[in-house]
Amino acid sequence: MKKINYLDSINFPLITEKATSLSEQNKIIFKVHKNASKISIKKNIEKIFKVNVIKINTINKKPRSKIVRGKLGFKKGFKKAVVTLKKGQSIDIGSGI
Repeated sequence: MKKINYLDSINFPLITEKATSLSEQNKIIFKVHKNASKISIKKNIEKIFKVNVIKINTINKKPRSKIVRGKLGFKKGFKKAVVTLKKGQSIDIGSGI
């Protein structure tokens, strides 16, 4: 298995209505590489954003089929991580890395 670069393991933050409501609880949601582990995600977020991570929850979204205009299509699956930061710390998602 090829080793994942720390910048490649975290793809981008997910900005949804639920994600913005979780940001009040110091939680941020990121789309991550499918082979990334919780330990590597924690190290990479601490290295990139210079914050302290308390907890990480990962969720695997499975691929599913979808019918579009009468033809069968597929939505790709992905992995997302809910990152809980130390109280008083935050990541400004609006600005780039």
